[in-house]
Order: sequence, then structure tokens, then C-alpha cells
Amino acid sequence: MIRIIYLVSFLLLGCGMEPSSVGEKSHRLTSGETINLVSPSKTVIINYWATWCAPCRDEIPELNELAHELSESLLVIGVNFDQVMGEELSQQMQSLGIEFDNLLHDPRGIWNLDPVSVLPETLIINTQGELIHRLVGPQTKKSLSALVAAE
Repeated sequence: MIRIIYLVSFLLLGCGMEPSSVGEKSHRLTSGETINLVSPSKTVIINYWATWCAPCRDEIPELNELAHELSESLLVIGVNFDQVMGEELSQQMQSLGIEFDNLLHDPRGIWNLDPVSVLPETLIINTQGELIHRLVGPQTKKSLSALVAAE
């Protein structure tokens, strides 16, 4: 009987976990929607940011413009480096003027990447879910547009 209780407990715990490991397809966004990063319908730019990161704050307007201008073929999403959630995440996004959606969990495991050590960091993922660029340091709309257009 004890074995059955343990088995059921482990199964229930596993059902409540957020997808964030290798092979997980569906990742939740702050909007409540999900994105499949293993085979996204568009090229995806994932930007890691924090409120205390001055280059991140400079980069956000560039990312907002890029997200609006290339919305047909490109999806810009963010990841909060400090892993804040809920109302605090919403407030930080609003205070920085972030107009693009954010992931609720870091998807780096998909590409077997080490944790972020320098901010900002930007990943570019193609429609086959492959990491095609890992960019450390601030980016501009122009530099990112050129990399996306080259794909």
C-alpha cells in the first residue's frame, strides 16, 4: 500500500511541473499563451534582461521596434534573469517599457546551454527550433535584423 501511495505522489508531483527541460515543447508566456520552441512557427528572439542591467534597458526599445516591425516573421520574447513572477514581473516589464511577451521559465535546457552569466544575452532560434545565434552583450534593431534576414 505504501508503494502505491509513493507512486501516486510522484505522478501527481510530475503533473504539476512547468515545462523547462530538454524535449518540452510547450512553454508558458506572461500573456497566458504558450509557445513551442522545439518547432516554432516563426523565427524567435529570446532576450535575457534584468531591471538592474543598464545595457538591457537601452536594448529594450530596439527589441520593441523589432517585434512590431517584423511581427509577421519574427517573435521577440524575453526572460527575466532574476526569475521574478506574477505581479512583480508585470511591474518590472511595465517600468522598463517591455512590449513583448516573456517566458515564465528559462528554456535554455532545450539547447543544453549553461546559465546566463552576462547580461544582456540574446538567442535566435530558427523555425526548426535550432539555436542559430547566441549573442552576449547589447544588440540593436539593425544588428538583429541583419542576422534574422540572413537566415
